[in-house]
Amino acid sequence: MLEIRRATPRDAQTAFDIRLQAIRHQCIGAYTTEQMLAWTAGAAEDGYDVLMEKHFYLGCVDGEPVATGMLDLENSEIGAIFVLPGFMRQGIGLEILNYLEDLARDLGLEEVNLDATLNAADFYRRCGYVGDELAIYHSPSGLQLACLPMVKGLSLR
Repeated sequence: MLEIRRATPRDAQTAFDIRLQAIRHQCIGAYTTEQMLAWTAGAAEDGYDVLMEKHFYLGCVDGEPVATGMLDLENSEIGAIFVLPGFMRQGIGLEILNYLEDLARDLGLEEVNLDATLNAADFYRRCGYVGDELAIYHSPSGLQLACLPMVKGLSLR
């Protein structure tokens, strides 16, 4: 059973490692090896750690973090949904996404957006997100990656 908890600054390296493993496992074919290595270079202290101050969450199985997800309230944006390779295809990413959407709804957002990686776009479409226009994501480190900006309206439950 998945337990979702708020991340703390001490979780930054764990969250960074989950991200690194997920990207290197899941994005093969969608991006070049060079892009994936540049995307996962560095350390949590290079800026990833400041994300822990946002609505950043860890999905844990038996107390061990296996997934991440974040809600950026300022931009009404969901991001950083990553699942360790050994836990992929078990519905964990969907649980994290649903949790973040519920949180956004509870905090009064009427819609959320995200920049889907090329390999994740179909997953987000199945979850009700729309958007087909290819764009370029510009990371704070200067990396540029193709992505699909997507949006989903949040209806009241």
